[in-house]
Amino acid sequence: MADRRSSAPSAAPVLPTLGGKRNSYRERVADALRAALIAGELRAGEVYSAPTLAARFGVSATPVREAMLDLAKEGLVDTVPNKGFRVTVVSERQLDEYTHIRSLVEIPTTVGLAATADPVSLDALRPAAREIVTAAAAGDLIAYVEADTRFHLGLLALAGNAHLVEVVGDLRKRSRLYGLNALAESGRLEASAQEHLELLDALLARDEAAVREVMTRHLGHVRGLWAAH
Repeated sequence: MADRRSSAPSAAPVLPTLGGKRNSYRERVADALRAALIAGELRAGEVYSAPTLAARFGVSATPVREAMLDLAKEGLVDTVPNKGFRVTVVSERQLDEYTHIRSLVEIPTTVGLAATADPVSLDALRPAAREIVTAAAAGDLIAYVEADTRFHLGLLALAGNAHLVEVVGDLRKRSRLYGLNALAESGRLEASAQEHLELLDALLARDEAAVREVMTRHLGHVRGLWAAH
């Protein structure tokens, strides 16, 4: 497995190889690029050409270009004529606003699940939580982001509100997880990863106070640690 710990400016972004059950190269490439953007493997403000990114996947530039156009619609990149795509920069104010909205939505929703969620459905999220811990230990940031997204959106889906899941998913894409490299190198990423298992245990114990505490602490990492350059 490639080492993704390095945060040196000159390091090329490391993207996952294509795989999984997707309908097209375009969708698979878009998912991989999105994860790389969220993890910070593709740097804010940098311009990347479709041919360069295509070389990472071993596919033609066409599906990469189409995928990047999809990401442009999401506000993750801007098109740069004759050059490629520039990763958009997220301001400190935007990060604060995104995290504030997430806290207003995710904390009460997750606390509510302590009383309503089916234990079997909650326990079904444990493999994703363990994947997060494994990825953190390996310093595999893209795998971390992918498992983290599956866990959190899967958890929120148990509330039965598809629009809420869509809103949070969009906020996660836009806020990204800046500083994951530094967090991994400092050894703090594994502690953050363990919180997913702690959250599941609190939910299964129907302990609303513990769920609120873990979620508040976890989202604090998003802004206080992950979002810090």
